Amino acid sequence: MKTYEELIELALEARLMAYTPYSHFKVGAALMTKDGKVYKGCNIENASYTPTNCAERTAFFKAISEGETEFSAIAIVGGFEDKKELDFCSPCGVCRQVIREFCEDDFKIILLTGQKDGKNTYEIYDLPEILPFSFGPNDMRIKPKSK
Repeated sequence: MKTYEELIELALEARLMAYTPYSHFKVGAALMTKDGKVYKGCNIENASYTPTNCAERTAFFKAISEGETEFSAIAIVGGFEDKKELDFCSPCGVCRQVIREFCEDDFKIILLTGQKDGKNTYEIYDLPEILPFSFGPNDMRIKPKSK
């Protein structure tokens, strides 16, 4: 199992691979499965914008395509490519919905908040904190009609 600090470092590594010729806003993510494997992802832009893929979804789709379906945490880092220190970067609405699809309420979202004394600082959120009143797989189950 990786620590949250190690996940942040892996997300920072993933950020270096981001393809962002239009926004120059690079994001990296490190997604940890419940058994401790880590899948990294970066954002990948496209000239027509709509096909752009976020770092979080890249990590999830890589993991799912390898047969993983149980996740415990994701670290997310992001900022403009010319900044030396990164600020807070949270997942977009689409990524939050993808997280809801595959994760339980106790899933941890670790967000880099900056650096202090040469160390990364971060905040940890549970899924309901970043996506309250969510709609997920349980909402798609057929419910009995009330009498």
